[in-house]
Amino acid sequence: MNRQLRIVMAQLDFMVGDIRRNSEKIVAASLRARDELGADCIVFPELALTGYPPEDLLLRPAFITRVNDALAALSPRIEGIHAIVGYPRAGGAGLHNSAAVIRDGAVIATYDKHLLPNYSVFDEKRYFVPGREPCVVEIGGVPVGITLCEDIWQPEPAWLARGAGARLLVNLNASPFHVGKGREREAVVGRRGRENGLSIVYVNLVGGQDELVFDGGSFAVDEEGRTVCRARSLEEHLAPVDFLPRDGGAVAALEGGVAPYPAREAGIYDALVLGVRDYIEKNGFAGVVIGLSGGIDSALTLAIAVDAIGAEKVEAVLMPSRYTADMSVEDARLECECLGVEYHVIPIEPVFRGFLSILEEEFAGAPVDATEENIQARCRGIILMAISNKKGRMVLTTGNKSEMAVGYATLYGDMAGGFAPIKDVPKTLVYRLADYRNGIAPVIPRRVLERPPSAELAPDQKDEDSLPPYEVLDPILEMYIEEDRSPEEIVAAGFDEETVRRVVRMVNRNEYKRRQAPPGVRISRRAFGRDRRYPITCGFDESGD
Repeated sequence: MNRQLRIVMAQLDFMVGDIRRNSEKIVAASLRARDELGADCIVFPELALTGYPPEDLLLRPAFITRVNDALAALSPRIEGIHAIVGYPRAGGAGLHNSAAVIRDGAVIATYDKHLLPNYSVFDEKRYFVPGREPCVVEIGGVPVGITLCEDIWQPEPAWLARGAGARLLVNLNASPFHVGKGREREAVVGRRGRENGLSIVYVNLVGGQDELVFDGGSFAVDEEGRTVCRARSLEEHLAPVDFLPRDGGAVAALEGGVAPYPAREAGIYDALVLGVRDYIEKNGFAGVVIGLSGGIDSALTLAIAVDAIGAEKVEAVLMPSRYTADMSVEDARLECECLGVEYHVIPIEPVFRGFLSILEEEFAGAPVDATEENIQARCRGIILMAISNKKGRMVLTTGNKSEMAVGYATLYGDMAGGFAPIKDVPKTLVYRLADYRNGIAPVIPRRVLERPPSAELAPDQKDEDSLPPYEVLDPILEMYIEEDRSPEEIVAAGFDEETVRRVVRMVNRNEYKRRQAPPGVRISRRAFGRDRRYPITCGFDESGD
């Protein structure tokens, strides 16, 4: 009777550059998989030893030396189980994105990634040279082929492994989150399984790294492309999956636990929480401070921060001005009380008057305009940054993607801070996420969701005084920014031409602001930052001017 093969998917959170701790995590997980889960093999994510993406650390010789030393040191500590570990390997042709197969104290095989992604957030051709050869290793009597991340998105690497004798494939990944990405992965991997008649184990990284969030969701498909096992999303997990070798060399994937996909808003919210938590904790901040306005954006940001690191590490500051409505202060206080957050009220009127007094001669004869609005925002930025400096708490900014796209934000004012949790969240989605969070426990007053949004920097100000309604603005932005649609195509989709061209002009002329904005969690197919790189100084204009 054939013996079952058990592979553990090590869906773990590794920190970029912390090679020592990553090594300890690899060893501990390997021994636990062997002793507690009875595994024959444990598979780690892509570049687990360095964390992903290590970026230009890969260009430093001392970094690669430390990687080599760490691999040599951890290998003797792994016995009685096969461990497949992602790491950067220096070879004769250059640096490879590789996977080492470790067994009983030695690296017994190495695979070099064939396909190097160089699009979206990926820059692998900057650092690596491609591999050419398949790698098949016998584990528990089963020939197991190894591939890395992008290799599974095209047919050839899996086909090469199949031709080299593989009867089961494993794929090591660092695939970042965006909305709907989990189902995309399973569709592609299922297709590879059907094409080759092979079961495939797909192991993904989990955790936040600067703008990126890796959502895990590791899974296995059978030779017909059906998902037979799926780990929970957005959390660390050692997930076993079992296989049964059959006569004739076939390997059957056995049904295991298939965790459900989170609902859309739940998945996005949890990704934001994970991204914020890892950014704060991995960078060693004592906590965060947030300017709380009584509006929907800061309310959602406050809830995310509390869910990420706990209320005791979050401080809110209410900074009313002469234009702040009483209801805004009331709602902000209520949000803090619901979430158990310490808060302070620091009116900006004395500081604002001081700046106006200092600038009175300089501004003589000039009408009141956005300058005075921006001064208020910058008063608040100075206060928050002073608290940050004094207490070691990072400032979380509260701007959303709609505002960042069209420049509806103040440099060195509400844009001042260390991290922007909802930077990639359009305004209409902000409301849906707030509703979702209130469904867990009511922490955002209903009035905040129902009143018209306002920056409250001028009398009776409303966002729609300066912007199209968000229900109109957000679809235009999605088509222009995420889908690369032209103004003509957006107009043809049913939007007013003057509005479309106005929005395009605002997006294009505010690149200089976005370049100076703090990083924030990426949840869409194209976020501002490393994902969308446009020149600041640019003569190309699609707006029709």
